[in-house]
Amino acid sequence: MSILAINEQLLRAIGVGVAVVRASDLKFVFHNSPFAEWFGKPEKKQSLLDILPDLDIKELEDVKQSGLRYSVELQIKPKRRTLIFAVTVSLASGLSEQVLIVECQNITRIRELESMIDSYSTMVERNTRELEREKERVERLLLNVMPRAVYEEFKTFGVVTPQLFDEVSVVMLDFVGFTDFAAKTDPTVTLSELNDIFTAFDRIVEQYGCERIKTIGDAYLAVSGMPDATPDHATAVAHCAVRFLRYLERRNESHPHKWQARIGLGMGPAVGSVVGIQKYVYDVFGPAVNIAARLQVFANPMNIVAPEAMKYALIDEFQVSDLGRVEIKGMGEMDLINVSSGLSANQGSRLF
Repeated sequence: MSILAINEQLLRAIGVGVAVVRASDLKFVFHNSPFAEWFGKPEKKQSLLDILPDLDIKELEDVKQSGLRYSVELQIKPKRRTLIFAVTVSLASGLSEQVLIVECQNITRIRELESMIDSYSTMVERNTRELEREKERVERLLLNVMPRAVYEEFKTFGVVTPQLFDEVSVVMLDFVGFTDFAAKTDPTVTLSELNDIFTAFDRIVEQYGCERIKTIGDAYLAVSGMPDATPDHATAVAHCAVRFLRYLERRNESHPHKWQARIGLGMGPAVGSVVGIQKYVYDVFGPAVNIAARLQVFANPMNIVAPEAMKYALIDEFQVSDLGRVEIKGMGEMDLINVSSGLSANQGSRLF
């Protein structure tokens, strides 16, 4: 059979492996250098299936009958490395004898690149998930030190503008005898006890729509009316204070360590802002905070003291008793009240 119609020089120069076989017996008529390099030089008696045994003979018959192309990927391992080839078999037309054109392209590098891309994509997806988890963790940490509205402002603008709130209410709690307890008790026990109690306080504060601002040692500070205005801010902190004491009373019934606390309430203006550049802390300043801090010192154990200015906001929901006028350091004289739910047996103050 003449193959003068085939440009042999071109076929030998290209990087695609090409072979021509007779359709009748699949014996080789021609092959170029890349084909021989990859699959070995065919001997006279060898057919296409001897060289490429993974080809489907039924598909080859379909090529002969219908003239459709047969494409398949084959793997060979001539040495240590596995090579992947895209093989296409087609029927040549316009010749005196039916021949099949076999085109082989080494796609090993392509498949390796695809595998690398898949691996990279998997890695990117994994890293993205880890970044999302880290972002959520950082968000939770920041939400532990600042209200959500403040966090959203900080996340959007990178800074938090100090805000003045004309009237908020504050609850300040301090434990009785904590210094002696901490000195005599294993630090891990002290920390565990505080963590247990403050976690319960956080749930109570959240229940009444207040914001825990901070803890300083054994002191616990929460506020209502900021950063979102709340018309019933006074009753909210009073409910928190009553629930704090009720929780401690019930806890003391079943725990070896007995905790007693003094609570002061304050009402008035306050400023809230993020303090610090590298270590962020949301803090509250102003008369409302100062009053609460001063008044908790005056309360008897397991009692709540508040300024008389809060009396009419609380009298409908709480038991309120007058404590009289007292000199408050840095604030002058102030009329104070004792606040309770009516369930506690401990009443009174240390004022007199």
